[in-house]
Amino acid sequence: MKENQLKMNQSVHCRTKKMVLTAMFACLAFVLNTFVYFPAMAPFQHFVDVLAAVFLGPWYACAAAFLCGVMRMLSGRTIQAVAGAVFGPIIGGLLYRKTGSFVMTFIGEVVGTGFVGAMVSYPLMKLFYGLDAQSPFYYIPFYTPAAVVGAGMGVAVLLTLRKTRLLERMKNELNV
Repeated sequence: MKENQLKMNQSVHCRTKKMVLTAMFACLAFVLNTFVYFPAMAPFQHFVDVLAAVFLGPWYACAAAFLCGVMRMLSGRTIQAVAGAVFGPIIGGLLYRKTGSFVMTFIGEVVGTGFVGAMVSYPLMKLFYGLDAQSPFYYIPFYTPAAVVGAGMGVAVLLTLRKTRLLERMKNELNV
């Protein structure tokens, strides 16, 4: 009985850590995207997405991207802030979970955001904002460079953490 209670407490503790880190990643992405601004680009969203995908997995990383996107929408951005951001961490996180490769996480973030997010944003922008573009591929050239730059920065940080042996310590602390 005590053993089951201990396992349950550890599970709750782990989930709590992940929820707190999810909120911290969402806020980090929001602050970085707010104060380090590039016109029509949000590379720091993708930077944080890659980190969150590795540390938290696909679903918590998606939640962080969603929360950041909602905060960005509340501060004046369009629905693209949510629609473009959530697919990268899911695909990147699933690929990382399957392979353990930062390169695959990078590819998942770029494909998820640069292509899937861009394609999903098109009908939403047309419906809610009256976008006049005629092609569902319209956003790909805008989303992909930001995803490449941001995901590359995320991989660079992860490689540095791995080289200094901090990555494993941090992941062990989260029990991932």
